Amino acid sequence: MGCHRPSKAEIYYAEKHRQDSIALAEQQRSMDYYLSQRDSLMPKADSLTALFKYERDPKYQDHGYYVLSNPWNNVRILVREDGGVPMLIYRNGNRTDVSDKQLTAKDRDLISRAAHLSVVMGDMYELEKRIKKTSLEIEKYQKRLQKP
Repeated sequence: MGCHRPSKAEIYYAEKHRQDSIALAEQQRSMDYYLSQRDSLMPKADSLTALFKYERDPKYQDHGYYVLSNPWNNVRILVREDGGVPMLIYRNGNRTDVSDKQLTAKDRDLISRAAHLSVVMGDMYELEKRIKKTSLEIEKYQKRLQKP
């Protein structure tokens, strides 16, 4: 009786299929993790952004800013929506930093909230990038595995 021996090509494709199946499972686990992290950060981001006003001029800006103002002494704090740059602090229209001696305790509280928002928004932005990249990887492996 003749026993079919797989060709080198058949062995190669079977091994490639096995590796792609493993890679797909790993990508799906990563996606589950990223989605759970985003779901846990979302309420925190929502509660923090509720304190801010969102501003963006689509003609001139790629990214918008969350703005928090203290009208009593003209302090304005800006946090970029992707958390990509340090927050900006303006006092009386001039840029300042947290070491400004004229900032009040209320201003420092607002700065603390803005710093927290900056970290959360940065984390959310990174998660969204990873989710997008991982979904592309999942799609790639699914297509490979559908081929005969």
